Amino acid sequence: MSSSVKLSKAVAKPLAAVSKEKTLDEEPKKQTREEWRRKKELEEARKLGNAPAEVDEEGKDINPHIPQYISTVPWYVDPTQRPSLKHQKVQPETVKEFSKIGDWYHRGVPTKPIATKFRKGACENCGAMTHKKKDCLERPRKIGAKYTGNMIAPDEFVQPSIKMDFDGKRDRWNGYNPENHQEVVEEYQKIEVAKHALKAQKLQEELLSGKMSETENSVVEQGDDDKYADAADMPGQNFDSKRRITVRNLRIREDTAKYLRNLDPDSAYYDPKTRSMRANPYANTGKSAQELDFAGDNFVRISGDAQKMASTQMFAWEASERGSEVHLQADPTRLEMLQKTYQVRKQDFKKDQKDSILDKYGGLEHLDAPPKELLHAQTEDYVEYSRHGTVIKGQEKAKAKSKYVEDVYLNNHTSVWGSYWENGKWGFQCCHSLIKLSYCTGSALKTDAEVKVPEKKLTRMEALEEKHSAWKKSLGITLSEDTAENIQDSEIVNVDNEKSLLQRHRENLEVGKNLKRKSGSKKKKKKPESSSSESSSSSSSDSSSSSSSDSSSSDSDGPPEKRQRKKLIDAAEQEKERSVKRAIKIEKRRQRKINEIMKLDERKRPYNSMTEVREPTEEEMEAYHRMKKNSNDPMARFLKG
Repeated sequence: MSSSVKLSKAVAKPLAAVSKEKTLDEEPKKQTREEWRRKKELEEARKLGNAPAEVDEEGKDINPHIPQYISTVPWYVDPTQRPSLKHQKVQPETVKEFSKIGDWYHRGVPTKPIATKFRKGACENCGAMTHKKKDCLERPRKIGAKYTGNMIAPDEFVQPSIKMDFDGKRDRWNGYNPENHQEVVEEYQKIEVAKHALKAQKLQEELLSGKMSETENSVVEQGDDDKYADAADMPGQNFDSKRRITVRNLRIREDTAKYLRNLDPDSAYYDPKTRSMRANPYANTGKSAQELDFAGDNFVRISGDAQKMASTQMFAWEASERGSEVHLQADPTRLEMLQKTYQVRKQDFKKDQKDSILDKYGGLEHLDAPPKELLHAQTEDYVEYSRHGTVIKGQEKAKAKSKYVEDVYLNNHTSVWGSYWENGKWGFQCCHSLIKLSYCTGSALKTDAEVKVPEKKLTRMEALEEKHSAWKKSLGITLSEDTAENIQDSEIVNVDNEKSLLQRHRENLEVGKNLKRKSGSKKKKKKPESSSSESSSSSSSDSSSSSSSDSSSSDSDGPPEKRQRKKLIDAAEQEKERSVKRAIKIEKRRQRKINEIMKLDERKRPYNSMTEVREPTEEEMEAYHRMKKNSNDPMARFLKG
């Protein structure tokens, strides 16, 4: 049974029934861990070539590198699960057979001998073997051919059943008989014979009437083929004898068009009106004109004998001006002989003139000397290089150029675009301009860039003074030298906004503690024998000032350094609060704008330009956290924001 029949039967049954039959007939044997390990080792050995390859049912080796999902035979094809690749190939029983290319319906009914007696299984009415009595189309006989055996009808011709494939159904020449073309050939041959006979009869009549002689008749018969030479379809230019004009034919379709030789817009110019390309399209490719199949129309004019003919034409014009009656087309032989005589006399005249000058002035030994390059094995071309390879003196050798455009300087620039790089942008080296289509300004931009004043690097204390100059002037605060020495830069405020507000608050507390310790040590040095009451009062005042920083009594009772520090910290906190409020206003304005945009239709919303992409500042983050609503807060819906 073929695999297709098996597959059809398997598909006809439900999948559960097929799997149940498989489990009942052949229960798959489970592999142990050791068997699975041995199987994997055997596969690796086969891939490495240490073990023989697996063999299929036909005795052919199976490539061990074929994946398992390809080499494994499906259960519905072969339940034995033998190693094979037959299921991956086209099965002969599944291939459809079609009619051959020469098969076609028979034309006409072939004549067959008519039977003389009734045959078993034939029509009882007429005796034909191709149909039965109920399908017979003849007149029902009184006594059928089965009983009489007379007047047996011939068998009907049954056309063969032709089964064509996709291409055969759409073949417009399918069923064509090449022998039918012979009739067309014979018809044209008869027409040609009739034309020749008619022409011969016409010539004979003209000859008898005296209009044409026998010699003319023979010439006409011999040159009959040349008469139609002008009408031949040949590439190039044909001369129409009837109209006396030149007919320009199209180029041969196999030839490459001239404008496709080189698609570079800076290459040779192609004139579409005259279909000519005079210059060489491969001029900058490094190939010589002799190596190319096409080097321009001008190259054709200077190749071969074109130059020689042009020089001969010039000589003919000059000779005619001096009185010699010569012409290139009328008498080319005489012109060539005259030109050769002129060349010989010209060479003799130059030689005599040279000999007379040498005889008179001398110097023949200088003409026979070899060139200076051979005498000293050197030339006058002096080139001096530096240790870096740059040319100091002399002229450097010309560099080989590629087929691309090079050394094109725009807008009076002396360097190409891309020869300068600054801050991630390209520019011109000559003027340091970063705009491609800008006009060269020379060294103006260079000097401006070089004369740039370097920015003065300020310390954190100087930056703090510069930043808080407004409120310092309003409060009349000046930092003393002791305070400037005791307070570190990072302990007051972070000017660059690199630290969080919590870190700044902790640093401010540490600054207060340090100042407290140093102020207490100074007091002990000044008053070593102070009473306990004063110490307790001072300690209580210090503790009260450190615990309650907002009370006014601690500011008035504390030392001047502490008051100055307190004012600085308060001013910094106020400045931060003001910046946070400004950020909150900006955030509210942005949210209102977003709400207005979201109310619009999607088709009327503006595009997101993404113009500002940066990291948010500390103040913006603080404003965001203050304005953020907590959905879990029961009072969130009563807040206005």
